Amino acid sequence: MLLSEQAYKKIDREVGKFPADQKQSAVMGALAIAQDEKGWLSPEVLEDVATYLEMPAIAVQEVATFYTMYNVNPVGKFKISVCTNLPCALSGGEKAAHYLKQKLGIGYRETTADGKFTLQEGECMGACGDAPVMLVNNKRMCSWMSDDKIDALIGELSSEPSIASCLENAK
Repeated sequence: MLLSEQAYKKIDREVGKFPADQKQSAVMGALAIAQDEKGWLSPEVLEDVATYLEMPAIAVQEVATFYTMYNVNPVGKFKISVCTNLPCALSGGEKAAHYLKQKLGIGYRETTADGKFTLQEGECMGACGDAPVMLVNNKRMCSWMSDDKIDALIGELSSEPSIASCLENAK
């Protein structure tokens, strides 16, 4: 087993949400738990999740590679996803992404040399009215991301204080 006892207990709680004969229904939750603990989903971790959920490893891999929230390659400490779907793109998403690429010196699916930041395109984040929108580590939504707010976000993450919501600074 590759995960901690605590992680398996969390996975067991996810499994408990489904009928006993449908353990595989907890795969998305199990992958999120494994990724939170390991930082990314290596082939060994995918295999471990498959074994634990008693399902084919290829089925787990299919889920992990379909959704952009799962990292099947190592990523930086902070993964920043920029929404570039049409509504966000038309409302400054592409401009914000371009600024972020220049600021970090990387392109999409790349990680800074210090291992701190990974940048990726994101699919709709359900906040079109808040564009441009970014998501940090799949958990923290950042709205109305102007150049100044991007600078503040990168500065905050670089200094690693407690994670406060970007929305507090949105106005």
